[in-house]
Amino acid sequence: MAVETLTAITNRILAHYGANARALPWRSPPGAPLPDPYRVWLSEIMLQQTTVAAVKPYFEAFTTRWPSVAALARANDSDVMAAWAGLGYYSRARNLIACAQIVTEIGFPEEELALLKLPGIGPYTAAAIASIAFGKRAVVVDGNVERVITRFFAIDTPMPAAKPEIRALADKLTPNDRAGDFAQAMMDLGATICTPRSPACSICPLMPECKGRADPASFPAKAPKAPKPHRWGTAWWIEQQGKLMLVRRADKGLLGGMMALPSDGWDGSGPGGALRITHVFTHFSLDLAIVRAPALPPHLAASEPIWWPIDRLDEAGLPSVFMKAARAAIKENNP
Repeated sequence: MAVETLTAITNRILAHYGANARALPWRSPPGAPLPDPYRVWLSEIMLQQTTVAAVKPYFEAFTTRWPSVAALARANDSDVMAAWAGLGYYSRARNLIACAQIVTEIGFPEEELALLKLPGIGPYTAAAIASIAFGKRAVVVDGNVERVITRFFAIDTPMPAAKPEIRALADKLTPNDRAGDFAQAMMDLGATICTPRSPACSICPLMPECKGRADPASFPAKAPKAPKPHRWGTAWWIEQQGKLMLVRRADKGLLGGMMALPSDGWDGSGPGGALRITHVFTHFSLDLAIVRAPALPPHLAASEPIWWPIDRLDEAGLPSVFMKAARAAIKENNP
């Protein structure tokens, strides 16, 4: 497309955003002063692999409890991890604390390259913060933007191989001014109009030139998915006087630093108990047996126990897999 055509399309996208921008708690409306970098950063970390609807209550709770990056930097690690429970990808919460502590000392960098040096900030997040919070020109490409670009230009290269082409085309559309508004406009298009299923093409500002509108379901093109591996493991339910034995997982690794039921390494050859749950992680599925016992087996006895009231388990900040296991055990005991 000619540069003049791309410029006209960009202006149309911005005009549509001006009239239809979503009201989100971490945003400034179009034309308003730039938002607080803390709120932009926090929202972007929370939104990774998570929906806006799911993030809103967590964001409100976090910013009420820790209203500034300095407040978050002073927070107790276990409090932050508990408040994060349910958002998944718990390494993000650990990086959140580390990043807050650094930013409290040096301030928020405004440039992408400097932002990339902070814990937990990758290329997408750095571009989003630079453009939305600081008004810098940066090319912001998330899943919503990928969908809009692949449909608009009818890119038939399967993902993820198409990512460089998508970014190059997004770069051509991104204006020098109002790059943050443009990024949010594209996100809104993908979230509210150019949706994965049943896109509302008739009201899309890009419809006249969209090359993929005849068959939007074909874009983004996807490579065949490899089957997820399946694992088996065992968790132990050890109860004494209305309290349940919990442990804190090692800081590094899956669910690092989180409270949990004592469990093995999830690499067993098959389920080890009658009561089981199934949980799906991003990279594998898990069949977890829950075994009631009076004490830990010898190979796990080194774990330091934390005795938690069973009637207050919702306050323990258990990851979803262990909360699911706990609810199954409680239901079995109280059918």
